[in-house]
Amino acid sequence: MSQLPMTDGQAVTVDRREGPYGEVVLRERDGLFEIIANGCFLMDTSDGRSERRLINAALEALPEPVCEPSVLIGGLGVGFSLAEAAADPRWGRIVVIEREPAVIDWHRSGPLNRFSASALGDPRVAVVEADLLDHLASSTDHYDALCLDIDNGPDWLVTGSNAGLYAGAGLALLRRRLAPGGVLAVWSAQPSTVFEERLRDAGFSRVWTLEIPVPRGAPDIVHLATMA
Repeated sequence: MSQLPMTDGQAVTVDRREGPYGEVVLRERDGLFEIIANGCFLMDTSDGRSERRLINAALEALPEPVCEPSVLIGGLGVGFSLAEAAADPRWGRIVVIEREPAVIDWHRSGPLNRFSASALGDPRVAVVEADLLDHLASSTDHYDALCLDIDNGPDWLVTGSNAGLYAGAGLALLRRRLAPGGVLAVWSAQPSTVFEERLRDAGFSRVWTLEIPVPRGAPDIVHLATMA
């Protein structure tokens, strides 16, 4: 997710739907696409470097050797993270969890297809329509990496019900879904020392933060945590 770019252009609504969690809108402004959920700006196609870094940082943090590591991506968004994972042959299974059917449609047959078309056709990739917390709670699968980008950060939620993901029970659930030596990576628009402490309290022994410079404003953040 990124900050809304400053522009004098007018936003044109491409699609507007009432989804299971409220209104979701796809807009185009000066050739860029934006996703808005319940009036909250989520992300756009202006840059994507921090969404890509989310994936690469997780891969770099995995211990050697891990053959064809699996990754769960929380949030499809505009497709930058998925495309980055699919472009790297080192990844094995790639699972994307997206709760908004409209977002999935925009990628499969809509304007966002240009950002993810080849990735969606990759046999390693599966896109699951589900709420991330519900999916994690009901699944027994384990992943080498969990890369989450479903809010504007642990302290800046898109949906209030996501708060549990960044606290004790949610972090314990994330730990249970990680394979031994696995890494948790969480995208954020701003740093959070409170979240870092929660990660340590949840049993993650190594916690660190990456800053990713972006063309405008403060750097984007990727919080990383492992149990070794």
